[in-house]
Order: sequence, then C-alpha cells, then structure tokens
Amino acid sequence: MTKIAPIALTIGEPGGIGPELALKAWLQRKDAGIEPFCLLSPLNIVENAIKQAGTDVPFKLVSDITETRDVFAEALPVLAIENADAIAVSGVASAKTANIVINSITEAVALTRRGAASAVVTNPIQKSALYEAGFKHPGHTEFLAELAGPGTIPVMMLANSKLRVVPLTIHIALSDVPTQLTAELIIKRCQITASALKRDFGIEHPRLAIAGLNPHAGEDGAMGCEEQTIMVPAIRALRDLGIDVIGPLPADTMFHEEARENYDVALCPYHDQALIPVKTLDFHGGVNITLGLPFIRTSPDHGTALNIAGKGIARPDSLIAALKMAAEMATKRLSTGA
Repeated sequence: MTKIAPIALTIGEPGGIGPELALKAWLQRKDAGIEPFCLLSPLNIVENAIKQAGTDVPFKLVSDITETRDVFAEALPVLAIENADAIAVSGVASAKTANIVINSITEAVALTRRGAASAVVTNPIQKSALYEAGFKHPGHTEFLAELAGPGTIPVMMLANSKLRVVPLTIHIALSDVPTQLTAELIIKRCQITASALKRDFGIEHPRLAIAGLNPHAGEDGAMGCEEQTIMVPAIRALRDLGIDVIGPLPADTMFHEEARENYDVALCPYHDQALIPVKTLDFHGGVNITLGLPFIRTSPDHGTALNIAGKGIARPDSLIAALKMAAEMATKRLSTGA
C-alpha cells in the first residue's frame, strides 16, 4: 500500500503548550499509531521546550520534509523556520514571535499544496499577540482560506469518536445569529459538509441533521419564526439536490446516544450550540477540522493554555487525535484518488 506523505505540524504560539504537545505526541508515536509528522519551528523553540518539559526528546533537523519518514522512528523531525533570534517565554504570548507563527502556517500549507506533505495540522495560536503584530484575519480558519485562494469557503467541523458538529455561524454575537443565518448559508455549508464526508470520511450517503435556532425548534412559530422562514426552505432545497438532511430538530433532544444514531453530522445555527455537546462528550479527544479547503487541515480542539505552558503537564490527547484524523483523511483521499 502506498504510504501518505508526512504531516506538516505547525508550532503554533511558541509561548503556549504547542511545543510541549509536539514533543509528547512524538513520544507516544508508537502506542498511539501516529503517522510520521514534521514540526515546523525554529530550533531554539524546540530546545527550550525540551528543557522545560523535562523530557529527553531527540530531534533532528531536516532540510526537506521528505526526509521525515527516515528520521521519525528515532528522532522528532524539525524543519527550521526563520527568525531564530526571537525568544519565546513559556506562558507569555508575544507579538515578537508572531512571524514564527505565521511563517510556520504558511510553509505547512505550501508543502501540503505541492504534495510534499499530506496534511496540515496546526497547533493553537494566540490571536491577541498576532493582532498586535498586525495580523488582519479573525483567526486560523480565515488565514488558511486566504492561503487556499479566491473563492474558498471554509467550514468548521468539530469531531470526536462520538459526534461530528458544524456550527453554521461561528464567532459572532448571539444577537447577530438570526440576521446571519440565511437559507443560502445553510445550503452552501451543508453541500460542503456532505461532500467532505464522502471524500474524507468514506461515508457514501451522508446523513445531515440541522438543529433549530429557537427552543423546541420554534414550535411551529410559537417561539420564533426562523425555522419556518429560513431553515425549512433550505432543507427542502437540499433534499431537491439529493442531500439526505433532517430538521430542524429541537437542539435539546438531538445529542443523546439514541438520537446520534440517526445522523452522521449535526449542523447548528450558532457556535456554542454545536461545541457544547461535542466537548462534553469527549473534551480531550476533540479535533477541529476545516472543510472546504483544497488541502487537509486539522487542529487540537483547545487553545494555547498559557497558564500551564512550560510546566510539563499539558495533555497531548487532542493533538494526537488531530494527527491521526489528518492521516486517516489523507489515506482516504489517496486510496480514492480524490
């Protein structure tokens, strides 16, 4: 069987737990069954992380990511990112290291787009530090969409072993959700999600479930009209396109075990409606996946955890899950020629 190319792992916020997670993921590579990955980072960041984590992790500088598979069994492969002069302090996010973060992401995407890497896995970033340095994107997802090119519509999916969810709107005020939630938005995000489930997860006939916006899914207009005026027409249009979709469903009854057997992904009108159930079911095993990109991107489903950075106590579960999911998606694409 043809093996996938190495995974490009970004350093994330150098003052956060990303460097430590990369070390711990490599240490658990055999037990966790992790495919070879290469960390894109300045060498001094890696050396500092090893010292502070108190773990003797061998690493080896590679001049090309294609060397990763030869190195991975015995040492953590590191592809050096410029700006070694910037010093990262554990627990402190700094605008001085912003270009390390940005260059790591940019290089990972470039490697993946030309086929040298099979996927991009991103460690968490501290957006406030990036904003201070002039970063103009709301977050990771929007920056990745720009790198992907014009016309890219990124869709966030959170997944673990028990549930997949897609928030239809993301980082906006709850009061803005009713005006942002349009039939066109629902249709487009459902199309992208259904296509990704086929291509990257091997689900031949994806089943989508859409949560209502209001309590009891509006109860026929008694508790809000968005379900009737926006969501039902969108669902009818999706069914006409051949997409298997149910809803709008009352959100308070669609996430228990028996209900989850009826769909492959839940799409929810607003951020917390989607993320609360997936994080409750398996907080440490959650993976953030960006659908709609011309390359595979996954990420741990947590932040930089500055409060515990440098203490050696960060759990690598979510990063390991992200690495494994990226490999599974890449293998699926390779096997189908997608």
